[in-house]
Amino acid sequence: MEKNLKKSNSDSNDDVPPSTHPAFFIGSSVIPIINKLQDIFAPLGDIDDRLTGLRLPQVAVIGSQSSGKSSVLEALVGRDFLPRGSDICTRRPLVLQLEKRSAGIGNDSLEWGEFAHLPEKRFYDFSAIRSEILAETEKEVGVNKGVSDKQIRLKICSPNVLNITLVDLPGITKVPVGDQPSDIEARIRNMIMSYIKQETSIILAVSPANADLANSDALQMAKQVDPTGTRTIGVITKLDIMDKGTNARNFLLGKVIPLRLGYIGVVNRSQEDINNNRPIREALAYEEQFFRDYHVYRGLSDRCGIPQLAKKLNQILEQHIRNVLPTLKTDLTSHLVAVEKELRAYGEALESKGERGAMLLNILTKYSEAFSSEVDGKSQAMTTKELSGGARIHHIFQSIFVKSLEEVDPCEDLSDEDIRIAIHNATGPRNALFVPEVPFEVLVRRQIARLLDPSLQCLRFVYDELIKISRACETVEMQRFSELRRRLEDVTARFLRDDVKPAERMITNLIDMEMDYINSSHPNFIGGTKAVDMAQNELKTMQVGRPQSDNDRVSSAGTSTTRTWGVTSLFGIRGSSVGHSSKRHATEVVHDINLAPPVIQLKNPPPVLRPGETETEYQVEIIVTKLLITSYYDIVRRNIQDLVPKAIMHYLVNHAKRNLLGTFIEKLYRENLYEDLLREHDDVVIQRRTTLEMCNALRQAVETLDEFVVDVSTLSSSDSMDALPNFSYLSSNSYSKSST
Repeated sequence: MEKNLKKSNSDSNDDVPPSTHPAFFIGSSVIPIINKLQDIFAPLGDIDDRLTGLRLPQVAVIGSQSSGKSSVLEALVGRDFLPRGSDICTRRPLVLQLEKRSAGIGNDSLEWGEFAHLPEKRFYDFSAIRSEILAETEKEVGVNKGVSDKQIRLKICSPNVLNITLVDLPGITKVPVGDQPSDIEARIRNMIMSYIKQETSIILAVSPANADLANSDALQMAKQVDPTGTRTIGVITKLDIMDKGTNARNFLLGKVIPLRLGYIGVVNRSQEDINNNRPIREALAYEEQFFRDYHVYRGLSDRCGIPQLAKKLNQILEQHIRNVLPTLKTDLTSHLVAVEKELRAYGEALESKGERGAMLLNILTKYSEAFSSEVDGKSQAMTTKELSGGARIHHIFQSIFVKSLEEVDPCEDLSDEDIRIAIHNATGPRNALFVPEVPFEVLVRRQIARLLDPSLQCLRFVYDELIKISRACETVEMQRFSELRRRLEDVTARFLRDDVKPAERMITNLIDMEMDYINSSHPNFIGGTKAVDMAQNELKTMQVGRPQSDNDRVSSAGTSTTRTWGVTSLFGIRGSSVGHSSKRHATEVVHDINLAPPVIQLKNPPPVLRPGETETEYQVEIIVTKLLITSYYDIVRRNIQDLVPKAIMHYLVNHAKRNLLGTFIEKLYRENLYEDLLREHDDVVIQRRTTLEMCNALRQAVETLDEFVVDVSTLSSSDSMDALPNFSYLSSNSYSKSST
């Protein structure tokens, strides 16, 4: 039969499929849209990393090694153009875009191929296409049998092909051969999965009929990502070489492994046919005759042959594209918005000095304005999760500085003994007639001096907050210029450090002023008279409830102490003694001297001398001193609580708001610094260029879809088909009915 077929067709054009081939006259209303989108994105390479989730509809062809994938693709094209061999042939994904074109005159009427990596070169010799595929493969993965996921993109234009996009993936292999990598199987499977797991991919699972179809690698991988079989087409090859007495009828009917899109059985050219360069046209005629003569496949004409496979692929892809177009348009638009935003972040490339100067001034101004806005609480990026900017400064003033000073007891580190010793020291060689002022002034100055450290700490806290604010003011433009960002941070930090110095001097002066003049006439000061009254009342309260013996001791001590406040003659008693002794005779005096006891020797005073009086000495004076210290300290504390924040705000915060931009202009806005400050990192330049290319591609893709939207919306309902899961006329049930 095969010889008769060859003879009857010997006068025909060997490389042109029969004119009655139904697949080459199917409508192509929406498939060209995807082909054009493929062309738009092709120069960008793999877009998966940049446009997450965006996948254009395509047909992924998978199968085990030597399953007949290449023969199926060549039969669809009608040309020999794929690498051949006994080992793995497809080692890189081959994106095959078939473009149907009208027949013309001259060279334009010929078929040609065009590679994405050689866009200006057309291949009219299809054997040269095979050679280029081999050369490009070896360029990427070498001469061994390794694989790569980097695509080779090939467009074939012909009046004899369908408008369709196919991806020929490396064949599934089990055992590495020769110098193949030991993980060759895992690499290939991972690569295949990356394509077929996408919901926009139609899976063309190719399985040879002369193998165990129930355990087909292609069908099993397809089932992992498409368990319901709604987007998988099964292709059973080599039906003519099955063992005698066996056939694939039950598979074609979907009784073994059901697929919603069904199966197509085909007959491939044998290796001998390929070696002898048997024309594909003759192979198609032989396939047609085979299914006509083999009674097992009678009634399954819609499931058998390359023409039926082409028709089914075209119909399914056509409807699949229609189904995904609305979502695709939405995805493209959302990605375009995101990429445009990213492109704005990179800004425009700066060419002239004028552009650089304007950009620099704009950045400095925005930075200064952002700084002031953060301090004033007017930032557009205000957070609702925590205090920020000026609110943190207010918290430092009121909740840390003021509150901490209010919690301080000025007499906490002053014991009664300290005050008693101070009173003794203040009286010198005399007893105190009144409450001395010197101990009060000495002790209160010591407490006032303690206010300096927390005041300077408050200044340091505010400085740290301003540094944080300055770092949070980085504008979008500053991300492009690392040197400018570094210099801005440096100038800002130095500017704020310089502002700290006058604020520090002012705070120190405030404390010194309070220490230098103790204003006992302050209207809020308690005063000595009132303090004495309060002290005596407190002392009486302390005596209530004491044992009588203790009260007598305290009263005696108090009486003794009180007497020292009066004006007592230092010579009254001694004067009367002298007057009496003056009446004595000299002989009596001499006699007394001769009878005098030994000289009394005094002990040397110790290096550290403390008063030896009882604890009750100067009780009133001690209480009075504490009351005076507390009263005056509170006055000074309130002054410091008010004036230190004012000094910090005036000399540091507000000064920075008023003069930061002027400092930037003075230090940085210089023509000789433009180039250094606005020099972009190489990565930024590359990212801007690639983002611009992506943005242009997305805009063109959206415009392309807009151009076709009218055509798609006006497609008649009779030309359209239901969603993929509802293809009843492609289901196994309909095929089984046709076979009865």
